[in-house]
Amino acid sequence: MTTALQPPLPSHPLLRLRLAPHGVMPRPIDGAWWPRSYDLLVELPRLLAGLPRAWGHVNSVTVNGAAWSEVPGRMLVSNQVVRLRRNLTASAPHTVVLLAPGRGRWDLLVVPPDTAEEAAEPLMAGAAGDLGGAASHG
Repeated sequence: MTTALQPPLPSHPLLRLRLAPHGVMPRPIDGAWWPRSYDLLVELPRLLAGLPRAWGHVNSVTVNGAAWSEVPGRMLVSNQVVRLRRNLTASAPHTVVLLAPGRGRWDLLVVPPDTAEEAAEPLMAGAAGDLGGAASHG
């Protein structure tokens, strides 16, 4: 029997995720996610696979905003069912909410996929709380 070595899949680019440090103070945003597209069926499995194990199994995801592709009621991710919802309220148009029973809720800022790296980096850093005292200009 021979075993062929599998080269890394080019369809699995680096996850662009930055999380705020775990602390005792509640935060309105727990980090930032910069997906490569608004195709939730492609992007969500990558996001969930890259989350800290301590977060447990996220079984409910709410995306905010109308830009996302069609959102089915649920999808299978790593042999686990994840419920999906879309929220169109104006209060948090660019966020995703992740729920894990018994573990918690995490709200992530979603940086639009077509954002230039120069613009995305300060957004990611600000959401993760690691600005290092640098002033941000908008």
